[in-house]
Amino acid sequence: MTENKRHPEWQYLDLMRHIWAHGDERMDRTGVGTRSVFGIMLRFDLADDRVPLLTTKRVYWKAAAREMLWFLTGSTNIRPLLKDGVKIWTDWPLKKYRQATGEKISQDDFEARIVDDSTFARNWGDLGPVYGKQWVDWPTYEYGPDGKYQKGAGINQVAQVVESLKTSPGSRRHIIEGWNVAELDRMALPPCHKTYQFHVAGEGGEARLNCLLYQRSCDVALGLPFNLMGAALLTRMMAAQTDLKPGELVWSGGDTHLYLNHTELVEAQLQREPAGEPRLALVRRPDTIFDYRFEDFEVRDYEPQGALKAPVAV
Repeated sequence: MTENKRHPEWQYLDLMRHIWAHGDERMDRTGVGTRSVFGIMLRFDLADDRVPLLTTKRVYWKAAAREMLWFLTGSTNIRPLLKDGVKIWTDWPLKKYRQATGEKISQDDFEARIVDDSTFARNWGDLGPVYGKQWVDWPTYEYGPDGKYQKGAGINQVAQVVESLKTSPGSRRHIIEGWNVAELDRMALPPCHKTYQFHVAGEGGEARLNCLLYQRSCDVALGLPFNLMGAALLTRMMAAQTDLKPGELVWSGGDTHLYLNHTELVEAQLQREPAGEPRLALVRRPDTIFDYRFEDFEVRDYEPQGALKAPVAV
């Protein structure tokens, strides 16, 4: 990093500082309250294995990577995540279980039951048709012989985009969409990082793959660090599968906010300065984007400052 080049993480810290100082204070769905701004853009260069992993606090990139792989399976149940030690989705089904049964079960006990009991997991671990379901199995319906609608074949948007990047790189339709209006009320949480659009710049062996992620709602302190890692990883997998070089990750936020109960985290993080250049290596190229394993990813030169924790608003 040259002395006159600003560390890309300052974009994140500047955003956090701006929201905390100037955001519109408002009540939200969770009842916690936020400070919010609207319409934000951040840009990160993914060339040379760069990855937007925050260094001013530890980001648990392994959990973000496992979550992205889970999305690509189309699964909507938290059981596979919990088996891998990823607990970021537990709050929503746990809240539903407690409300439905009145049982004051601890999070640890609930997670253990999900892992140990497949029937319990099926009944209480499903999140509805979130993210991966829409990405790889968007539902369709068609007229049956009796003139009534019947379920048709699901649409694998991810596979379609991989193919379109190979066959029609100049297309403006390389889009993966999670916002299925007809199914929002069945989702534990409607998609926050809802739209991914890919763009090919340049030609031949120097062609680069860019990604723009539009996020309708963003918890900057807890969610955004995960979202940046996930989007960067998806872009890298897409680039590898289509013989393109990694380009730029452009992140765009709608309602971009900090929760009012994240004061300690925000104030502590804003006292820190970014340093270092983490790298993300893909050590294997499988036959398809759906065949990646966690062992195929290697993060190097990541030496973050200490972890900063805050409660998740559900």
